[in-house]
Amino acid sequence: MATRPSDTDGMTEPCEECGRETLHRVQVELRTESSKPENAEYSREPYRVSTCLDCGVTSARRMNDA
Repeated sequence: MATRPSDTDGMTEPCEECGRETLHRVQVELRTESSKPENAEYSREPYRVSTCLDCGVTSARRMNDA
């Protein structure tokens, strides 16, 4: 479970690359899943995007799958 440190602007959570709890920048992005231009506006889904501030590895997870 991610926790919010009081003195920084990020979240600490496990990083698979670093192998430990590190500070992450976490944001939500709307991503288009359809490759067809006529359906693109109807195929946007929210993704949780987390970037490790130590090693720079970014992971994204579709929030409807969480």
